Amino acid sequence: MQFAIWIIVIAVAVLLSARLGAFSGRAPNNLGVRDGRLKPPSKTPNSVSSQADLWPDAPQRAYARIEPIALVDGDGKATIARIAQVVEALPGARIVERRDDYLYAQFTTAVMRFVDDVEFWFDPVAAVVQVRSASRVGRKDLGVNRVRIESIRARLAAPPGG
Repeated sequence: MQFAIWIIVIAVAVLLSARLGAFSGRAPNNLGVRDGRLKPPSKTPNSVSSQADLWPDAPQRAYARIEPIALVDGDGKATIARIAQVVEALPGARIVERRDDYLYAQFTTAVMRFVDDVEFWFDPVAAVVQVRSASRVGRKDLGVNRVRIESIRARLAAPPGG
């Protein structure tokens, strides 16, 4: 009986800590585009990046590799705007920064309050939207970042409002 009570107390403490932000991590201070590149993939398997191959020393380059997002109607500005609409409709999403060629959003899980940082950048040279999605905490993301980006890609392919 005492063991069960301790388990309940620990579970409540963990959930309370999560609600207070104990698992949200700190926002990175080095996001954005520098010299035509987004931040490199994480050192552990908890991120995806369409620019993973630009970072040959990244230890998780193979895990992180994901395709960039094709332009909607061949227009970078329109694609970023459409991505913003899709992101705004997703649970736990909050757009932090939005420009004509760049979008930065944070996704927060409902229960444990884990935060992932997601960036989209219209790359005029490659004529695609480069993407990076990374978990702030934890060594693994269990594929969540890849699933999120592929879900956004699929929603972009669907007709607006559909």
